[in-house]
Amino acid sequence: MAKIFVEAYGCSASFSDSEMISGLILNGGHTLVDNSSESDLNIVVTCSVKDATANKMIHRIKSLKTKPLVVAGCLPKAEKSTVEKFSENASMLGPNSLGKTLQVIDSTLKGTKKIALENSDLSKVGLPKVRLNPVVGIVEIASGCMSECTFCQTKLSKGDLSSYRIGDIVRQVQTEINDGCKEVWLTSTDNGCYGFDINTDLPTLIDTVADIPHEFKIRVGMMNPMYMARIKNSLIKSFENDKVFKFLHIPVQSGSDKVLNDMKRGHTVETFRDIVKKAREGFPKFTISTDIIVGFPSETNEDLERTKELLKETRPDVVNLSKYSARPGTEASEWEQIDALEVKKRSKEIFDVINQIALKNNQKWIGWKGKVLFDEKTDEGIKGRNFAYKPIRVDDKVKMGQTKNVEIIDVTLHSLVGKIISKS
Repeated sequence: MAKIFVEAYGCSASFSDSEMISGLILNGGHTLVDNSSESDLNIVVTCSVKDATANKMIHRIKSLKTKPLVVAGCLPKAEKSTVEKFSENASMLGPNSLGKTLQVIDSTLKGTKKIALENSDLSKVGLPKVRLNPVVGIVEIASGCMSECTFCQTKLSKGDLSSYRIGDIVRQVQTEINDGCKEVWLTSTDNGCYGFDINTDLPTLIDTVADIPHEFKIRVGMMNPMYMARIKNSLIKSFENDKVFKFLHIPVQSGSDKVLNDMKRGHTVETFRDIVKKAREGFPKFTISTDIIVGFPSETNEDLERTKELLKETRPDVVNLSKYSARPGTEASEWEQIDALEVKKRSKEIFDVINQIALKNNQKWIGWKGKVLFDEKTDEGIKGRNFAYKPIRVDDKVKMGQTKNVEIIDVTLHSLVGKIISKS
């Protein structure tokens, strides 16, 4: 039996995969260790969504390959040759191949490289897991997506949409709650198209999960605007349940319809505007998170201005800003690219707009009083979230999983600052 070190990068689905890999490791009789210096074998669950992330993955592969190594997640599936270039002896495990985890580990420990990138018939729902955060249960509701974005490598890694059955998901959520989780994340490559392949949809799933008779919070994960037109009214209705965080992550990517068309996003700027409007009409305080890509090959300065205008108009609370990077195997990687210095300049312009909006949005929360669930350990201490999933830090001592009444007394660009006003 071996001592195994597991680390993960990327999206919540990637971290969920690492939790399940860790659970399978323990079930297989192996031991988990906290750092690679103590291990007999290392596993890194990778992300390959953009160049900066892929470069970080390469650095980790090179530093971990001094011992038997398994490279899991999206990078080996999308760029098998890249993994082999930097660690020719590493075994590989795809994001939909978790059923082969123990076989890959056992083979690697014996000195035989094993590649398991094909989809296994093992559903990710119901697998044993070792949680990274004892308060948060990450529940994958589907794998793959229905989109064909010209910039995105994730489709190459995870393939077409495969939704998990609502009953199976509900049983997994129930397990998370029984194990002490106070918060459940419903996550997938694209939550917006959940269920379209099995004759159901996301609002139906949210409503069913919210009916579980326990006190807990639900965070609904990222959904592309493309499919939200079909579900937006029932989705907003689902958010009326107090268990559901008033939070939507809807990546618009650009404020230009021309660029969105070139990206094959399948939505228009108006689609995004409409969703934001409906959410804010339905709830006086609602957190909107979005993604912006700057420097897409066909983006002009005029397109950039349209993105700025859209941000100023819709005023999202959180913007994940990325400089476009040409990912191998994607359609847009074959196009003529914009000069890197120009992309950097455009990114700085959008970054400044984002910060102005973020600070003003946060300042509107000063004086707010209400319940906060403390759910995250950070370098600054334990951070909490209120009903709108706004990050809140306090100087008072709190424990993970506690709920306290808090008053917001100050803000920063990225969080609210509060004080505890009762012992609840």
